[in-house]
Amino acid sequence: MLIKIVAMFCASVLSMALAQRSAADSALVGVRQITAPSKERGTEFPVTVWYPADAGGKPVTLGESQFFYGTDTMLDAPIAHGRYPLILLSHGAGLGGTPQAMSWIATPLAKHGFIVAAPLHFGNGGANRSAAETVKLWLRPADISATLDALEKQPVFEDHLEPKKTGVLGLSMGGNTALALAGGRIDPIRLGSYCDNDVLNPSLCGWVKQSGVDLHAMYMKLADRDNRDRRIAFAMAIDPAPVDVFQIESFSRVSIPVEIVNLGQPGTIPWTVLSSAIARAIPRGMYSAFRNASHYSMFGVCKPDAAEMAKSADIDEPICSDGDGHSRREIHQELVNMVIEAFDQRLKTEH
Repeated sequence: MLIKIVAMFCASVLSMALAQRSAADSALVGVRQITAPSKERGTEFPVTVWYPADAGGKPVTLGESQFFYGTDTMLDAPIAHGRYPLILLSHGAGLGGTPQAMSWIATPLAKHGFIVAAPLHFGNGGANRSAAETVKLWLRPADISATLDALEKQPVFEDHLEPKKTGVLGLSMGGNTALALAGGRIDPIRLGSYCDNDVLNPSLCGWVKQSGVDLHAMYMKLADRDNRDRRIAFAMAIDPAPVDVFQIESFSRVSIPVEIVNLGQPGTIPWTVLSSAIARAIPRGMYSAFRNASHYSMFGVCKPDAAEMAKSADIDEPICSDGDGHSRREIHQELVNMVIEAFDQRLKTEH
């Protein structure tokens, strides 16, 4: 599968049970878009921010597409009084690789009492997607760090951020980004030869070759740099991809707790996302496999006939296929609960 449409996560309608999960839950979720300047990119890029809100703002639906349902929130609603831990959210790559496509997970996290900020990784999705930009994995962690820089200076948010309570959550290629921010380092040789064997990732590598990109000829002198951001206290990666381009020994130097979740039955998880060995290499690493889900479970809740529409659009991945028969709504609820529990433990409790 994997990365070409990996980030076509779109929104889901999540259970009202989340509203009863914690007395601290906000009744409303607001969303704003800010910009973050990037020396790395040589320009500004947009950042979508979800947050606990008071009444106000304009109703909007984020992440709606021809395939997936969107999630409702309130545009520019006033932020609720208080300070909140921050989750930096990294999306995947492909046709739906945008922050808004992750509203299905960002909205309930904000409802539970987090500020959630997701930058747009240029070239990784949407109308301006680029195979060449997508494989520059070392640019993505810099986007996250620049997002944190911008938030710390934003008048709307600077007084609402809980000091030293910042984590990163990444899905699919965003999981690769989260691991890099924790201290994992890319092996330029492995990245340069990644598409020599199409079996590893036929969707991404087919796109790379169709675009005329030669990974062996790409400038990768920055690929193995240290991208860790020491302001980040906890990292969580869900089905990170690709993980087989990392220097495995670099993870022995990771100092923060890292939780990695693979989606699918053990023995069926593709090599390019299988992360159990990486978790073992991290001193404070944790690993689990969520058997009821598949990589496609990170997409939004499918609309009727979405699978057929995808085939008509020459998308040959089963974007509406999950694990063992659980509905995507149920799987999303379980994933959200899992993420909330992890970030509550690491960012909302004293250590």
